[in-house]
Amino acid sequence: MTSPLLSIQDLTITAQLAGETRTLIDHVSLDLAQGEILGLVGESGSGKSMICRSLVQLLPSRAIKISGGAVMFEGRDLTTLDEATMSTIRGSEIGMIFQNPTSHLDPVMRVGDQIAEGIRYHQGASRAEAKKAAIQILQQVGLPDPTRQHDNYAHEFSGGMRQRVMIGVALSCNPKILIADEPTTALDVTVQAQILRLLLDIRDQRGLSIILITHDLGIVAQTCDSIAVLRGGKLLEHGPKRSLLAAPKDPYTIDLIASHPSMPAPGGDAPEEKPQAAPPIRTPSAPLLEIDDLVVRFPASGNGLFSGTGKFVTAVNGASLQVMHGDTIGIVGESGSGKSTLARAILGLTPLTSGHVTFDGIDLALHRAKALAHLRRETAMVFQDPYNALNPRLTVGDMLAEVLKVQNKTTGDKLQSRINELLDLVGLERAFAGRKPSTMSGGQCQRAGIARALAVDPRLIVADECVAALDVTIQAQIIDLFRDLKQKMNLTLIFIAHDLAIVRNLCERVVVMHRGTIVEQGRSDEIFANPGHPYTAALISAIPDINPDKRLARLDQVLQAEQVVFSMGDEFPATINKITTRELSL
Repeated sequence: MTSPLLSIQDLTITAQLAGETRTLIDHVSLDLAQGEILGLVGESGSGKSMICRSLVQLLPSRAIKISGGAVMFEGRDLTTLDEATMSTIRGSEIGMIFQNPTSHLDPVMRVGDQIAEGIRYHQGASRAEAKKAAIQILQQVGLPDPTRQHDNYAHEFSGGMRQRVMIGVALSCNPKILIADEPTTALDVTVQAQILRLLLDIRDQRGLSIILITHDLGIVAQTCDSIAVLRGGKLLEHGPKRSLLAAPKDPYTIDLIASHPSMPAPGGDAPEEKPQAAPPIRTPSAPLLEIDDLVVRFPASGNGLFSGTGKFVTAVNGASLQVMHGDTIGIVGESGSGKSTLARAILGLTPLTSGHVTFDGIDLALHRAKALAHLRRETAMVFQDPYNALNPRLTVGDMLAEVLKVQNKTTGDKLQSRINELLDLVGLERAFAGRKPSTMSGGQCQRAGIARALAVDPRLIVADECVAALDVTIQAQIIDLFRDLKQKMNLTLIFIAHDLAIVRNLCERVVVMHRGTIVEQGRSDEIFANPGHPYTAALISAIPDINPDKRLARLDQVLQAEQVVFSMGDEFPATINKITTRELSL
């Protein structure tokens, strides 16, 4: 039997905190073979990144140390090496791709020079030789004009292009092992598919071994050879992906698999889903919300109020949509597609350039003051980041009381009773009324945010990427919560996401946006079964499925599908990308 390239043996990592020794990684053993892709799966805090950082002795604090075990690599125990020796191994033998490339690329250094720096340091190449090699690497990772883009800075690239540069930096020293720490978490599904396909192609070309850290089983099912499931610093299961996905043994692994919003294969059987509530009985009345030829524009970069250039970015371009009472509508598309701008325009948070938004018979364009007052009483929003959306100085109870008082929803003697009712509705214990966001998990904070939205007794809730920052098991809980609330309260829900699998499981109708335009809309089951637009088909094909027999979409197929109508989203001019992203996140 061939010896493993890397062998983690009984690894234990501890931290000294307030005079107490806490075990962060508890006797973990793993092997990585030559050319193997190993997926480390688990929720936030499970120890995935901690294990990988320990391989190259980049632990996040001096209070954290390796207290036991060994990491054997080519006959050497990496845990025993001094810093000088480890500095020759980092990059040249073991490379690392980080989750947020913006934070790990030097903003004042040209991207080509950042790649060439490692080549010169580890291989002793001349400046000219390093530049030539850097251009070749930029071409290998998929940049369309590597010679010109060698001299660009990171801020001039989109998120997907920056991640490609980050991969190029990791590959610059021709490592034998590549650690990819959540490399696609912040990316859209089509860009995610491109990055994953790129990693597979590089593995095949170079014979790399890859450790892929993720919380998405769909990604590991289609890219990895083996899977290791971690929770609380302990290794729960480890084995070939097919056997582990087909017959998981640990209850947590079973829960992870059950929580994944898998997409059905074309012509195949759909995965088992939780039964959806019957659609509410709807009278043939006017729509609750009607959007007619809506246009929203922002000044382009460098064009301020007094610049006089008159250049604008069109974030929403001629959108028309009807939302009936009790509808559940999913709005999907990549970052910068206009989803959040459309939502903000609906709620009166972003000025309309032209067109009409009519809520409950009141036109926002014609009667703005009256419409805004009505919207404040009848609508609410749930935001993407559960921590930043809550006031850190207020307890959950104080936050809910503030909304109830401002909206005149309840009197003083009934205030606490109503707070308890709201906590019950979102599945939080009543003791959470006395807790602040800093003492709560992401899922608990998001439940508190939903309770705050419910405090106004809304008829319409807009949920803007409200599960994007959560682990897959927590995502499933929040989706179930929305489904239950919709049934109990006959809510109308607009659910914004770039994850089509989640939208398919929750929403009756789906609206697909690209570059501010609605390119397709209709019943979810019909659109997912037979997408009528090439861009919709590209989005669906790019979603990783938990079924390992469904192949990840090839990079050229994804690009071709997008370029049928639109130029490649990843090559969208950086100045426009920056404007739309900033405006959508306001």
